[in-house]
Amino acid sequence: MGDFHIISFQSSCINSSPLSNNRKAFINKVRGEHYLATKQPNGWTILAIGSIPMILVLGNSMLIPLLPKMKTELDVSQFKVSLIISVFSIAAAISIPVLGYLSDRFSRKAVIIPALILYGSGGLLAGSASAWFSNAYMWVLAGRVMQGIGAAGTAPIAMALTGDLFKGAKQSRVLGLVEASNGFGKVISPILGSLFALLFWYAAFFAFPIFCLISVLLTMFFIKEKKAEKEPPPLGKYVKGLVSVFKSEGRWLFAAYFTGATCLFALFGILFYISDILEKSHGIDGIPKGGILAIPLLFMTTTSYITGSKIGKKMGLMKTLIILGTLLMTASFASLIFFEKLVPFIAVLAVSSIGTGLVLPCINSFITGSVPTDRRGFVTSLYGSVRFLGVAIGPPIFSTLMDWSRTGMFLTTAGLTLFAGLLCLTLIHVKKKEASESSQDSLFDKLQFS
Repeated sequence: MGDFHIISFQSSCINSSPLSNNRKAFINKVRGEHYLATKQPNGWTILAIGSIPMILVLGNSMLIPLLPKMKTELDVSQFKVSLIISVFSIAAAISIPVLGYLSDRFSRKAVIIPALILYGSGGLLAGSASAWFSNAYMWVLAGRVMQGIGAAGTAPIAMALTGDLFKGAKQSRVLGLVEASNGFGKVISPILGSLFALLFWYAAFFAFPIFCLISVLLTMFFIKEKKAEKEPPPLGKYVKGLVSVFKSEGRWLFAAYFTGATCLFALFGILFYISDILEKSHGIDGIPKGGILAIPLLFMTTTSYITGSKIGKKMGLMKTLIILGTLLMTASFASLIFFEKLVPFIAVLAVSSIGTGLVLPCINSFITGSVPTDRRGFVTSLYGSVRFLGVAIGPPIFSTLMDWSRTGMFLTTAGLTLFAGLLCLTLIHVKKKEASESSQDSLFDKLQFS
C-alpha cells in the first residue's frame, strides 16, 4: 500500500508542475499497472466466465438425446426435429456480430446479462408451450429463436472478456479453461437431458432459466470489468478499423474461422447420428444413451483443458497442434466406415474428439489475441457466428447424408476436416522468434500471414 501512496503523491505533484509529457505518461502508466495488479481477477472470476459458455452449450447438447422423443411427441419429420437445433444456431449466428459490436461500444457485462435473461426466457416459452398446447412445434421453434439470440451474447463475448482481463500465457490458460468449460457442458448435458426426460420430455426447457439465473448472479458479483480508457470510436471509424483488420489479416482469419466451424459441424453432426442409431439400431435410450453420447465429449474436454494449459503464447506449437488435430479428425472419420459395432465405433470416434480438443483452444488463442480491445468483441463474435453456423448445419446435413450413404457421410466429413487442415497449413505462417510468456503484444506482432 505504501508504494501506492507514493505514486499517488507523485501523480498529484506532476499535475501542478511543468514536467514533460513523457514523464507524466510514465508515472501514469506505473500508477495504472499498480492499480491493475491490485485488481487481478481471481478464481471466482474464472468460474463466472466459465459458467457462460457452459450455459450456452446446454442449449443444444442437452436436447440432442431428446430429439427422437421430440419427433414422436411433436409428430414431425426427422428434418423438422433437426431444426430445433438449427434455428437456435442460425439465430445466434445472425445476432452475434450485432451483440459483439454492442459489447465493444458499451461493456461486456451490459451484453452478457440481458442475453442470459433472454436465453432463459426462451426456454421458459418452449417448455410452457409444450406443456399447454397440443400443436406446440412452432412455439418451441419461437422459444429456440429467442434462446439463439440470447446465446449470441454469451460464449463469444466471454472470449472477448477473457482477452480483456488476462494477458500473456495466462490468457491462453484461461481460454483453455473456457473451452474446457464449453466441453464439460457438452459432456454433462446429454446426461442431464436424459435425466430431465425421466420427469417429462419437455422438462429440459424449464431447466434453462435456472441455469441462466446462476450464471447471471456469478457474472454480476464476480466479474469486474476495467473502465474504458477512452470513449468508443464512432460507428464509421469502428467499421473502417474492422475493414482494415480483415484486409490485412483476412486470409488467416478465414482459415481459423473455417476450421472452428468445421470442428463444430462434425461434432454436432456425429452426435445427431449417434443419437439416432443408439435407439434405432441398438435399442439404447435414457441415461445410458446420454452416457454414451458424453464419451467423445469427455475426450474433447480433457484434451482442450490440457492443450490450453500448455500452449502459452507459443504460436509455432499452436499451428502444429491445429494441423495434428485436423489430421486426427480426418483419420478417425475416414476409418469409421469400417466399424459398425458400438464399442469400436466409439473408440475410433474418440480419436476425432482428441483432434477437436487440440484444435479449438489454439484457434481461440489466435483469434482472441489478434486484435485491439476496442474491436475484439466483434472479431471474436464473428468467430462465434461461424461456429454456430457449423452447429446449425451439422444435424440437417447429416440427416440428409444418413439417407444417402453411411460411407459417403463419413468420407465427406473426413474430406472437410482435411481441407481445413490444409488451409491452416498454407495460410498461417509463424515467425521463428517466439514471444516470452509474459508478453502482452498482439499476435499480429508475432505472426506472418500469406
